[in-house]
Amino acid sequence: MSTDELFPDISPDPVAHCCDCGKLTRAPITIRHIGSTNGPGTTLYTCPHCFPNHDPGPTPSNIICTG
Repeated sequence: MSTDELFPDISPDPVAHCCDCGKLTRAPITIRHIGSTNGPGTTLYTCPHCFPNHDPGPTPSNIICTG
């Protein structure tokens, strides 16, 4: 195994699928974090075009752990 295979290039650009239109966006906007009782939860992203269609909910930075 070569060093290129062990350490692949990682894009510095964030990439995510829009939860509204499903398209891949390089400018994702976090709109909501859905917690889970048995895992890390899920963060939903939207593209800038679909962002006005959503009401932002709690994001990971808004969630306070008590316990």
